[in-house]
Amino acid sequence: MKVTVNGHRLELDCQTAFQVREQIGSQTDIVILNGFQIDKDCKITEGDALTIIRKGAIPKREELEGMMMARHTSNVYEKIKKGKVAIAGLGGLGSNIAVMLARSGVGQLLLIDFDVVEPSNLNRQSYYISHLGLPKTVALKKQLGEINPFIKVETKQTKVTADNVEELFVGYDIICEAFDQPEAKSLLVNVALEQLPGIKIVAASGMAGYDSANLIKTVKPMKNLYLCGDFENEARPGRGLLAPRVQICAGHQANMVLRLLLGIEDV
Repeated sequence: MKVTVNGHRLELDCQTAFQVREQIGSQTDIVILNGFQIDKDCKITEGDALTIIRKGAIPKREELEGMMMARHTSNVYEKIKKGKVAIAGLGGLGSNIAVMLARSGVGQLLLIDFDVVEPSNLNRQSYYISHLGLPKTVALKKQLGEINPFIKVETKQTKVTADNVEELFVGYDIICEAFDQPEAKSLLVNVALEQLPGIKIVAASGMAGYDSANLIKTVKPMKNLYLCGDFENEARPGRGLLAPRVQICAGHQANMVLRLLLGIEDV
């Protein structure tokens, strides 16, 4: 029977997934069958895809890509793998967007921020106590390397200004705007749309507080610009930024990025 095991097409005399595991690895290995981890033996059929991974070990590149391909389907994964996405601002939105895109297998990420990780960041941003005091670019790149070591991650520890937008973002397919300040958001969106024709921008506005998550949505106000949030609830005294709504908005942004990489431009 011909099946794909860890990215390689093999002819095996096996009837079940665990029989394949016995030939390839050991009884404690994790078995992924057609994109799903199994804990009970299953029959296999011609053309099935299996990934056998030793617990606690870093999978080889072809093994990890094989698993992601099985989850996404090969056509989807290949498109995402070719994606080049820049993330401007690595706070509650940007750090979580970066993690989601790395888990999805986006092939190249640019991380831009000038700040360091502070204790007040830990309530909603994808950082840990061990990251305190580190530049956010350094801390996040390290974290992404532990999630998916096979994607390219470029970092620039700098502040985005009207004078450097084109230099920073040229060559990327999509910019994720993930700043805190309205002025910085407006500057990036306006200058990028003017200086980088064809680039798509996924921005955010309104995710503070604890109102219904269902108010957060994605809209397309104009060509090449997508906006995520509830468009009302900015952070202010008595209504701060909390992890759930911030991460929901980040999820909207990351999902729109994936749709754009797949050629889907409607919201």
